[in-house]
Amino acid sequence: MRTSYRDIFLLACCQALLLVNNSALIAMNGLVGYALAPSKALATLGVTTYVLGSAAAAMPASLWMARVGRRRGFMTGSLVAIAGSATCALALAFASFALYCLGTALLGVYTAFGLQYRFAAAEIAAPEFRAKAISLVLAGGIAGGFLGPETSRWGRELLAAPFLGSFLLMSAFALVALGVQSRVRVPMPARAADGGGRPLSAIASQPVFIVAALAAALGYGVMNLLMTATPLAMSFCSHPYAAAAFVIEWHVVGMYAPGFATGSLIQRYGPLRVIVAGTAFVACAIGVAVAGSAIGHFWTALVLLGVGWNLMYTGGTTLLTEAYTPQDKARTQGLNDFIVFAVMGVSSLSSGALVDGAGWERMNLVALPFVAVVALAALWLAAQRKRPDAVLRTRV
Repeated sequence: MRTSYRDIFLLACCQALLLVNNSALIAMNGLVGYALAPSKALATLGVTTYVLGSAAAAMPASLWMARVGRRRGFMTGSLVAIAGSATCALALAFASFALYCLGTALLGVYTAFGLQYRFAAAEIAAPEFRAKAISLVLAGGIAGGFLGPETSRWGRELLAAPFLGSFLLMSAFALVALGVQSRVRVPMPARAADGGGRPLSAIASQPVFIVAALAAALGYGVMNLLMTATPLAMSFCSHPYAAAAFVIEWHVVGMYAPGFATGSLIQRYGPLRVIVAGTAFVACAIGVAVAGSAIGHFWTALVLLGVGWNLMYTGGTTLLTEAYTPQDKARTQGLNDFIVFAVMGVSSLSSGALVDGAGWERMNLVALPFVAVVALAALWLAAQRKRPDAVLRTRV
């Protein structure tokens, strides 16, 4: 098959617009939650409901796209995003924490649809270009990484209630995404209407699936744990909100800028080595975070964290393409993303309590063993693949 560079570009634009909303929410969520929550330990509950919304929608989003196609599925997500941003705006207008959590849950549904951009990229790329297509679409998040925190900053004082204007601007970006998605052309999934395929238990028991899911889920979970707490931790250290927005901007750049090279690295070294390299970057980020609390420490740690996430997540996504057949592709992708969001839900729920109770440095140390698990799992699978009798690849 031929690679559709036009649609890869459009998907990268969609990724950028998705990241505008996501990074804006990250930058202001802790502060909004801290102002609205009845208990300060619940300050990051809005992120948890966001992740729970994503987890609940992960499998339905994948199956819905298998039925109606990628374009209609992506547009469905944007319509939900418009409703979610409007709900958050109403929550700020009425100072309702419950309504705010509902709104972030709807924004999580949008993310569940948006995370399928990378799978769509794999479907419109020639096999030899698949890893690059995934990484280039993810690289589209760079623009969103800059625009999102700036959007939250611009809208912070736009209206009477702080950040109310920010959520209205997020609705506008979701509307733009709707227009871009209407131009995307991705073929219907091969044999999606035939049904059948292996049971989820058989899919989930494959070593290749386990390692791919671990890389994506724990990589995302650790990143989400530390990223969510950063604005709060910086405020506890008396750093201004503008500094926190700046750090989040560069964190998102660290997450997506490597996308221009990650695909080539995977082609050259394989996804497992790239995953292990990602764990090394995250470990370095944790080391910098515990070394000090100056703005420079936060900036360096979050950039390294973003790069590590990119390597682990892109490597895991590429590895996942080896774990399914055309008949069970949608369910495998949905199961993978459900696991990712479930782990993110635990990490986001823990984030506010950990940074408030244990402090920034101890919270970083808590994350270190999970990074080690991913590294060991990837090294184990690499060793198994060197055995001539190992039968670990299932893709046909």
